Amino acid sequence: MMGGYSPSIYQIYTDGACKNNPGPGGWAALIRSPKGEKLITGAESMTTNNRMEMIAVIEAISTVEDGSEVVIHSDSRYVIDGITSWLPKWKLNNWRTSTNKPVKNSDLWRDLDKANNRLHISWEWVKGHSGHPENELVDDEARQAAMRIQSSIGEAE
Repeated sequence: MMGGYSPSIYQIYTDGACKNNPGPGGWAALIRSPKGEKLITGAESMTTNNRMEMIAVIEAISTVEDGSEVVIHSDSRYVIDGITSWLPKWKLNNWRTSTNKPVKNSDLWRDLDKANNRLHISWEWVKGHSGHPENELVDDEARQAAMRIQSSIGEAE
């Protein structure tokens, strides 16, 4: 970009995991930018796999400066199809599906929509469990986060 501001380009790899569904869940994101690399993780004691997939993306992009260019790599068709195909229709339908039911996880879809509008995001689907190094890393980290919270729940009982 001549004479203008060129935002940082971020490569973000995300995954979510859930022990039982619903049940204890974890998420992970690997964030790569010209400034370096960072791995973030988290967990919830009672959640679903889809929520963990979405939270991984939301948490990762919350670390990114407004106006930045981002490529999200996810093995979740739910996240990729949701943000690129379904979300505009849901918004037009006042957060209802084509069968007039409330959209599941609408709280997270709204958060993701806001983040999507403040950044320049490209969405890339990655086939899970196919040997993709970054996807395997975040998959493993998300599963470990889910196991840690599951263990802490067991200890609290």
